[in-house]
Amino acid sequence: MPMTFTDKLRLFFQQFLENVGQTLFHLGISANIITLLGLAGSVAASILVATGHLLAGGITLLCTGPLDALDGAVARAQGEETAFGAFFDSISDRYSELVIFLGLTIFFLEQQDGAGVILAFIAAAGSVLVSYTRARAQGVGIEVKAGFMTRVERYLVLVPGIIFQIPKISLWIIAILANLTALQRIWIVRNQTKKIEKEK
Repeated sequence: MPMTFTDKLRLFFQQFLENVGQTLFHLGISANIITLLGLAGSVAASILVATGHLLAGGITLLCTGPLDALDGAVARAQGEETAFGAFFDSISDRYSELVIFLGLTIFFLEQQDGAGVILAFIAAAGSVLVSYTRARAQGVGIEVKAGFMTRVERYLVLVPGIIFQIPKISLWIIAILANLTALQRIWIVRNQTKKIEKEK
């Protein structure tokens, strides 16, 4: 299976993340605390965005978003990579992302921008479906990571849009590419399941 952009980033920063993970572990900071801090950062960013402080919200998200990459490193340093930890991290990621879309939805409602509200909804739906299609594929024994707009790409598109106060452009990109990614994964799983059924 070819490496995704996310896989390449993790490989590139692996040593750095492991070193930071070891440091945080020695400071007594657990992986779950890192996960919760990341979620709290997203909530804070969402509140700032919802109240019209896009620059502050974007910078907050820029600073706290990378915490998502650290909880796994801390867990490895602890020697405690558990199934629940992975599950909790995944659920936290979904909440962290959706709360930002909620903040943008409230922002557009305050601006009486109906098109922005719909756009935020479509982008949020596509983002959830990208993750859900992978999870359901794993449920039938197929690993699928392909796609143009995984969580890292969505973060890299959304944060600049909020910071530079052009969130609609980011939402357009995510709305289109995230939903295309979900459809791409559905197509891959369809072909894989057909192949498996023929081999039986």
